[in-house]
Amino acid sequence: MLDYVVQLTRDATRIAPSHHTRLRAAGFDDRGILQITLIASWFNYINRVADALGVGR
Repeated sequence: MLDYVVQLTRDATRIAPSHHTRLRAAGFDDRGILQITLIASWFNYINRVADALGVGR
């Protein structure tokens, strides 16, 4: 799961069906994969917004 999240964070355009296959092999179903994707994407989004606005500086 963490390898998937790292790839999603670094370059989501390179996520391939094989990433989902590996997640399924680790026991995640489609709903779990969706939840992982949504949560990681939201954190990436909100952190970029905070960085752009100088939050915490």
